[in-house]
Amino acid sequence: MAFALRKRSPKAFERAADGSMTLIEHVRELRNRLFRASLAIMIGFGVGIWLATPVRILLSEPYCSLDASIDPVSGKCKFVQLGVADVFLLNLKIGLWVGLVIAAPIWLYQLWAFIAPGLHRHERRYAYIFTALAAPLFAAGAVLAFFVTTKGLEFLLNVSGDDISTNLEVTRYISFVTNLILLFGVAFEFPLIVLMLNFVGLASAKRLLSWWRVAIFVFFAFSAVVTPTPDPFGMTALALCLTALYFAAVGVAFLNDRRRGRGKEIYAGIDDDEVSPLEFDADPVVAGQRVDSTAPIGVPEPIAKPAPIERRYDDMT
Repeated sequence: MAFALRKRSPKAFERAADGSMTLIEHVRELRNRLFRASLAIMIGFGVGIWLATPVRILLSEPYCSLDASIDPVSGKCKFVQLGVADVFLLNLKIGLWVGLVIAAPIWLYQLWAFIAPGLHRHERRYAYIFTALAAPLFAAGAVLAFFVTTKGLEFLLNVSGDDISTNLEVTRYISFVTNLILLFGVAFEFPLIVLMLNFVGLASAKRLLSWWRVAIFVFFAFSAVVTPTPDPFGMTALALCLTALYFAAVGVAFLNDRRRGRGKEIYAGIDDDEVSPLEFDADPVVAGQRVDSTAPIGVPEPIAKPAPIERRYDDMT
């Protein structure tokens, strides 16, 4: 069978680690990994379809918790559906996202198992650390986005006034909330980029700390763009969280520099225009031979003729 899966032997891992696998073996390995990851996502998608309605109700909570969302006739929170299949397609979309989250340990492992043999030991250790930090940071950003959405909707719906009836379309509302959660979650991954720059040696902790003014300005500008409301509450909350994470990352960078002994190099405390000390005794410089300035340049000196050889009478024989 062309798509039969084979269990990878320990020798295959060794061959992948030392680079002795052929191109066809790499392609087969990639095919097997993609097949397993796709199978896990399909199973997660099936579970996500079953959980789509509860998740949609959870995402609707920021809007349904407001008084403006209550229908005066039924007394319940109601949305508008413009197309016949909008809710069905929305449930499929939510099910896919939930399936990706549920199957994340499996497809992330398959991805890691394919690329890990080509990494060094310290690179794998860094990958473990960054992966362990990425998930909690993204979850923290998602929670903050959920909180900011509640406050932002309350501000926006109060601006419209009592003479205007507001009915939100369900697909546009869910897209608005999910996009905001994605933006906040990705924004909270910024400290990992700062740590990566320090761990690979591209930026020291002192240099990262010297950029704090630019970093704070970028955080507030980014927060002003991605937050849904013009009020300063959501923007300030996101910017302050990013600032705190940035300084925490710089603190970790200082600990990493101290552990590696950075800043204690031989030229670390010397300015650019300062002469560095020598660690050895230099040989004294003496004057060379004097050159005759009257001699013509480019003309070789005449070769001295050899002295005549004295011959005796018995050399003639």
